Amino acid sequence: MAYILHNALDLYNKTMENGDRRVQEWPLMQSPGPTITICLSYVYFVKVLGPAIMKNREPLNMRWLMVAYNFFMVYVSVYIFLRLGFLGWFGKFNYKCQPVDYSDSPDATEMAHLAWWYYISKFVEFTDTIFFVLRKKFSHVSTLHVIHHGVMPMSVWWGVKFTPGGHSTFFAFVNSFVHILMYIYYGVAAIGPHMYKYLWWKKYMTAIQMVQFIMIFVHSFQLLFRECDYPKGFMWWIGFHAVLFWFLFWDFYKNAYGKSKKKNVPVLHGTKHVANGNVNGSVKANGIHQNGNIQTNGLHKRHENSSNGVNIEEKNSWKND
Repeated sequence: MAYILHNALDLYNKTMENGDRRVQEWPLMQSPGPTITICLSYVYFVKVLGPAIMKNREPLNMRWLMVAYNFFMVYVSVYIFLRLGFLGWFGKFNYKCQPVDYSDSPDATEMAHLAWWYYISKFVEFTDTIFFVLRKKFSHVSTLHVIHHGVMPMSVWWGVKFTPGGHSTFFAFVNSFVHILMYIYYGVAAIGPHMYKYLWWKKYMTAIQMVQFIMIFVHSFQLLFRECDYPKGFMWWIGFHAVLFWFLFWDFYKNAYGKSKKKNVPVLHGTKHVANGNVNGSVKANGIHQNGNIQTNGLHKRHENSSNGVNIEEKNSWKND
């Protein structure tokens, strides 16, 4: 056992020594330990500690904080997308094969810094789930949502450590564009009910997410068929994540928008359903089981289950990147 541990430690040290020298002293880049710890702490908080803290408390009203946060993330996404584009993906880079530039040239150095800031933005996106918890929207803290947010910082860490530029930055380029659209949607949704009429395009956002992952794994796996001075391990790493998330998002899309999907709130004779005075629980109306918030006057009211106050099912459970 001691021999195995010694060899594993030796392999780990040699691997870390092969990291990009430019990022070696940057925050959180010395080892994957801090990133793993932060990701596990996030999962523990949103699944265990946070719900326990909020159990006997009223949901927090965070509407305008969410508006500010979402439009801040629009700004971050626009900046990263444009800088990645001007530094390479708007024409300078080769979409078929783009090796990493490890030099100290201004463009290569800025690209490495952008990769690091993109990595940091994955931590900032934990805020999405924290808002759910503080507003007691626990049903939105889905497996898809937690896996996606919890895995991303660790996945991106390896790219920043070893390949902060070149072929792998296509992932951040496409993902940042999708996040521009996504956070605009959330920001508008957070403003209030009078914005509902502008929020008809959620279904298409989910489809755009899936197209994103197809673009990423095609772009990555094309290196199986051509020679390129780019680490094959990262080709597999990025491609695997794209395939995994495509299937997760497809499963959500199928459940949310499939033709056989049952309506959550049946309309019976065009009337509201008497709920016998139940509050915030499950009710039966004419023998049909429903879930939702119940008004204290005994009338069933459709459940608003968007984290931003918009009547949209499982908002943010389909979110990416």
